[in-house]
Amino acid sequence: MRGEARIGRLLFGHGAGAGQGSTFMQRLREALARVGVQTLAFEFDYLQTMRREGRRRPPPRVERLVDELSLWCDSVSHRDLPPLWWGGKSMGGRVASLLAAQSAGEGAPKGLILCGYPFHPPGKPERLRLAHWPSLACPTLVVQGSRDPFGTREQVAGYGLPEVARVHWLEGGDHDWTPRRASGRDQAALIDEGAAAIAAFMSEAS
Repeated sequence: MRGEARIGRLLFGHGAGAGQGSTFMQRLREALARVGVQTLAFEFDYLQTMRREGRRRPPPRVERLVDELSLWCDSVSHRDLPPLWWGGKSMGGRVASLLAAQSAGEGAPKGLILCGYPFHPPGKPERLRLAHWPSLACPTLVVQGSRDPFGTREQVAGYGLPEVARVHWLEGGDHDWTPRRASGRDQAALIDEGAAAIAAFMSEAS
């Protein structure tokens, strides 16, 4: 857990291949803490098992991850604390959005923060992961690199996302928000921009 919740509390999951110890995740948590977002980081069980066994393994079916996230939400949600936002990087964001689409009333999140959302597998733009999005009812922010192979600016422009969703584009960023060298910027700069956009969105929705 990092930072004080001046802006809000964010339960944040990781991507499919890299856990909370990855450089991206560490830098993002630090940047969010600087702008007043308290991040509650967790790892799915398969990744913890992978680390213990010292060998790679694929994630389980996404339905199992949704169930696991639901348990995490129950364990950190308290009525005497600020409302909880859900989110994640790539796969973690997809899992959070699937659970949010199933949730309503007291079980719903304050909103969603989806970083590098996997709109489709790389090279397979026809396999969209948006079937549940019409059921999203909470404020949703996608922070996406403009050249992310999981969903570029040009591709996402044609998706017709629901009114609750907003996309903040990080110009030139890839899936890990790393721009081309010719841009004169680096990953740290895009992470800071992304964190500022997240804090502003959470403040606006509070």
